[in-house]
Amino acid sequence: MKHCDHEFWYEALHMVFILFYCFTIYFTMLFYNRINYSVYVFVCTSHTANKMALVDKTTQSITTAKDMREATQTIMKPYANWEEYLAPAPLSIAILGELVYISSQTDFSINKNPPKDGYNHIRYPESFRACLMQVCNSGWWAFKEAHKSMDKIRLHTLTVPDYVANAVKILFQGNDEMLRDDLPDQLENIKRVAKECVECASCAEQKFEDVIKLTQELLQACTNSKRGYDQELKEITAALEDAKIKQQQLQDAKNMYEKALKRVETELDDAKVKYEKSMDSLPSGWGILAMDAVGGITENVTSLVNGVISLIARPIELACNASRKVKDARHYRADEDEADEFDKIEICSKSSDILAGINVIGAFIQQSSINWKELYDQEEEKAKTYFAEGQFKRVQNELKNLPNCKQKQHAEGICEAGISICEKLQKHAPKGECSPEETSKILGEWEKLNKLALAFDSESKNTTNSPSMTQTPPMMNNINNAEGSGKKSAGQRATEIAYFRIEQTRAQMEKARQSQEKCVEKMENNEKELAEVLSCMRKCNIEEIDFNTTIKILIKGMDAMGRVQAQWQKMIHFFEMVSHIVNLKSTSLLDFQTTTSKAQQQSYNTKLLKKDLIYKQAFQASNIANLVNMISETYTCMSDKHLMDRVSLLGTLMAMDSSKPEFRTEIDKLRLGCDEAQKSILQEVRKNKEAFDKSTAARLDRIERELLPILPAAAPEEIRVIKEAVQEGFTEDQMSALM
Repeated sequence: MKHCDHEFWYEALHMVFILFYCFTIYFTMLFYNRINYSVYVFVCTSHTANKMALVDKTTQSITTAKDMREATQTIMKPYANWEEYLAPAPLSIAILGELVYISSQTDFSINKNPPKDGYNHIRYPESFRACLMQVCNSGWWAFKEAHKSMDKIRLHTLTVPDYVANAVKILFQGNDEMLRDDLPDQLENIKRVAKECVECASCAEQKFEDVIKLTQELLQACTNSKRGYDQELKEITAALEDAKIKQQQLQDAKNMYEKALKRVETELDDAKVKYEKSMDSLPSGWGILAMDAVGGITENVTSLVNGVISLIARPIELACNASRKVKDARHYRADEDEADEFDKIEICSKSSDILAGINVIGAFIQQSSINWKELYDQEEEKAKTYFAEGQFKRVQNELKNLPNCKQKQHAEGICEAGISICEKLQKHAPKGECSPEETSKILGEWEKLNKLALAFDSESKNTTNSPSMTQTPPMMNNINNAEGSGKKSAGQRATEIAYFRIEQTRAQMEKARQSQEKCVEKMENNEKELAEVLSCMRKCNIEEIDFNTTIKILIKGMDAMGRVQAQWQKMIHFFEMVSHIVNLKSTSLLDFQTTTSKAQQQSYNTKLLKKDLIYKQAFQASNIANLVNMISETYTCMSDKHLMDRVSLLGTLMAMDSSKPEFRTEIDKLRLGCDEAQKSILQEVRKNKEAFDKSTAARLDRIERELLPILPAAAPEEIRVIKEAVQEGFTEDQMSALM
């Protein structure tokens, strides 16, 4: 019996040991698998974080200050051509030469029916020949002044980069005392350069305006004294009416520019307020994602400034089209386009704010699901997308006072759709779930909203001519590097945006290339037109030159001088823009006292924002100065080669005795010289186009070569949506259809 008991307990103990051994193996394997899974998740997360950190680093390397200046030049090149300043010059000089030639013929008085108050510009109304010589002399002085002023502008703009470098150094290295005491001096230096350049450009512009007014008065005097020439009088009347329209266009453009410049100042003032409000509404613990969310504020300023620069650089007629529509608004229905060009730029500049809100929503949507756990803010007891909802409502409020147009409708539609999605997420966030049908509906609305936002951002880049890939402000960049890009959530969203920016850049480069091609084509057509005009003038024998021929030449001369004057007005507005950008009187940016708000709890605070805004101001001023320096340097070089010798020859002709045989020889020499100048300028334009095509291709190639290989793979469907959104944004009709 005892023996049996012994065997029983032995067997039982053996079974317990076996069970213990099995359980040990089971739990060991389970623990091991969990460790492996944790290691796997950790490795995958670290790999993604490292990938995104590398993407951020590469993006920074291709968006340096130098890169952004070159990108801005590339995008702006079709609008800010130095050729526009030179193209009318040979025609103008040639016409002045023809007037000298004509003035050697039969003379007559134009003082038969003088104005009651006398002439304002004509000095010798008793002699038509003397009046023609006065026009020639005035034109000669205008071109001399233009060359001198452009050379001064070239020298002045060379100093701006040094002032900007000093300002940036103080921003990076200086304490608060240095910022308050030394920084204003550097910005004032930039402003002083702008003021001196405005004076130079104004002086040249005034000279050409004097020629135009003198010619107008001469033509008017001709209509009063030559009553027998009905056809010629009709031509004069039409030319004078056209001149009045162009002068009104110039005035409309000036008014629009002044409005734009004041709005830039206001936007800089508002940036600090917007930032603090955004910071106060941020969900707790967002850290570096907060800077991504409010980074759109500084981009607003950049887009607005770029838009104004492009507006200044556009042809006067295009810039004024919308202004004329507004004046005739009584003929328009309320839902039609009532906005001028700057209103559209201001509306489109808000795309960065809108996209920031979209990115917040995108942080909680992964492909076909919603991350309810991360979405709900336990501390605030609501969905974290309340920040995005606040962004959309703020943009909506800012749009209320702007005139109606397609761009406004696009922006408002996106904001309304964004608010709707945020409200639905807020409704279901406390429970952390919703029905499959409701989830599918929200995801469908999100896909449409995301595509609309990407398309509107592309439309914004197209309207404001802002580079797709922008430079991160230095203070924000320092915080990014210090906290580590790997901490960013929504890596999938960051990947999508990176692909989007590459596709936008591709579309921008193609648009710039096509625009430049059209500019060259237009100039070639103008050259043909010029050749026909000069050929027609020169076919007339000296005996055949009559009042009719003279009037036609005067009208052509007035038109050519008007084109030159318009270019110099652009130059004035460029430097007025620089002055307004760095204007410190209307901003509080130099007050570096911190405020007591939730914003101060963030690593990126109001003080750093102000530094970044000042950097943006200085950088944009430097961008414009660099653009104008490119124009002025090329103009001065080309003027030395092809214009000033002809201008000097014109002066020689005015001093010669027209009865001498040498006079005709010099006339022929001037004609040949003007023809050669026009051909040489056209050759330079073609050569410049080839270089431009290479630069656009090189920019895109560098971005694709350095950024594409390191981006995580994106789904084909995402790439398709991105490409469609970009194309829709760069094609207005498609964008309207999408809404």
